[in-house]
Amino acid sequence: MKLSGTKKYIIKRFYDMIPTTFGVIALTFILFNVIGGSPAEVILGKNATPEAIAAFNHKWGYDLPLYQQFFNFICDIFKGDFGYSLEMNEPVADILKRGIGPTLSLTVPMMLSGFITAIGLATLAAAYRNKFADKAILLGSTILMSVNYVVWVILGQYFLSYKAAIFPIWGYENAFYLVLPVIIGVFSTLGTDVRFFRTAILDELYKPYVLTARAKGLSKTAVMCRHVLRNTLVPVVTYVSLSIPYLFTGSLMLESFFGIPGLGSISINAIHSSDMSVVRAVVVMGALIYQFVNLTTDLLYAVVDPRVRLG
Repeated sequence: MKLSGTKKYIIKRFYDMIPTTFGVIALTFILFNVIGGSPAEVILGKNATPEAIAAFNHKWGYDLPLYQQFFNFICDIFKGDFGYSLEMNEPVADILKRGIGPTLSLTVPMMLSGFITAIGLATLAAAYRNKFADKAILLGSTILMSVNYVVWVILGQYFLSYKAAIFPIWGYENAFYLVLPVIIGVFSTLGTDVRFFRTAILDELYKPYVLTARAKGLSKTAVMCRHVLRNTLVPVVTYVSLSIPYLFTGSLMLESFFGIPGLGSISINAIHSSDMSVVRAVVVMGALIYQFVNLTTDLLYAVVDPRVRLG
């Protein structure tokens, strides 16, 4: 059976992902199992007796040759087994499953609301370039870009939670606890997003097809919505796709400051407690998600732009 160009492209990309995935797994193994030192000393402490270290290594397989440890590591990953957390005393896979819900409940609303706000402001700024609206939006985005992420967190918690008592300052009891973190997350990236989207729109706004559409009598709004925004989807999709892996690995800062038990908070706690099994699992998961997002993004190019051909 003859395969179409798109199917051939997808199969080729999956084959290309094999050496990349192997390289990521190998690098992760080297960082955490070879360069990172003895896991027994990290867990038991440097004052542990040789007998205790030997017993620990034998129990968790660290006394096996490195090639055998690496082979077991690869097999476990493909079985969905990311090891065992000695700090939490449970399988790492269970920890990740428990953390993915709070993470997505924070990051998905934050990305969607941030994207809608940024693309709306960018469109308005591009439509009124060099006028008051454009200058005001550019000034506001510059101010937002100049303020450090931590400052937004501190200001939000102090004024909106502590002083005004509008939002809860800590916890994850219901959806209302996520409102302030989402607002802060949107504000912290809004300046950069607006400037990028504005530039992408302006790149299309003065091309010949726009002048032709205006000459045919289409209104400025119709040209902007039906033609310009549609043709800016390729750079926009590329830009947005870069944040997709972050949706699943969590916001380290926001989850830690607001007590949200997502993967970001879990990763920070794992680093502080030297729980390398959890950190290693998050690194591998993030790398694998990033590869699949790249493939999906390339396929979307052909959907949003008919000029793109996969093959």
